[in-house]
Amino acid sequence: MIHLINVTKKFQRETVALDGVSLHIEPGEFVSIVGQSGSGKTTIVRLLISELKPDSGRIIVGGWDITKIKRRHVPILRRQIGVVFQDFKLLPKKTVFENVAFALQVAGTPRSRIKNIVPQVLKIVDLEDKTDRYPQNLSGGEKQRVAIARALIHRPKVLLADEPTGNLDAINTKDIIDLLLKINEFGTTVVLVTHNKEIVNAIKRRVVTMEKGKIIQDQKVGKYFI
Repeated sequence: MIHLINVTKKFQRETVALDGVSLHIEPGEFVSIVGQSGSGKTTIVRLLISELKPDSGRIIVGGWDITKIKRRHVPILRRQIGVVFQDFKLLPKKTVFENVAFALQVAGTPRSRIKNIVPQVLKIVDLEDKTDRYPQNLSGGEKQRVAIARALIHRPKVLLADEPTGNLDAINTKDIIDLLLKINEFGTTVVLVTHNKEIVNAIKRRVVTMEKGKIIQDQKVGKYFI
C-alpha cells in the first residue's frame, strides 16, 4: 500500500528532515508513527500527499510511484489519501454538510450524488443530526469529526491523521481514536502521527518510532517508549 524506499528530505540544505527512511505499510494496517517534534513524522505526511517532494529515494502509494508526480495528477492522488490535521481546517461560513460536500463540489461531483453521499459519511462519524450547524457551534471533538468525514468523502484507501487529537481533551481524544479504529475496521489503511504516549500505548497496534529523521524502531504491536 505505502512504500518509502531510502527517502531523504532536507530543508535549506542543512536541516535533514528525513535521512534514508524506508517504510512499508500493508493495506488495512493501523500504524502509529511517533516521535518528538522535529523527528520527521509530519514530513512523511507531507511527502505522501505530494505537498513536498523527496530529495532522493522513492515513494509508492497503492502501486503508484509518486516520487516525481506531475502537478496535474496531485488532485487525483489526494482523492485516494484522506488527511486529517490538528487544527481541523474547516470553512467557518459553511455548515457541516457544506464543509463535507465542498471536496466533492471541487471534484465536479453531480449535486444529486453529493446529496446521497454526504449523509452516509456523516452517519459514520455520528454527526447526521448536526448537518446544518456551523463550526463555531460545534465542540472540538465534533469539529474533528467533520474533518474526518471530509477526509473520507472520496472513500480513500488511506487515511493520514496528523496529530488529530492535539487540540482535544481526554474524552474527545478517546472518541476520535475509537472512530479511527472503526474506520480501519472498514478496511481503510490508517496512519496516525502523534506524540501522545497514552493514545499509542492504548491502541496496541504497530508503532514506528522516529528520531532525528530516522526510524529507530518498528514494532508490530508496540509502545511509545521515548
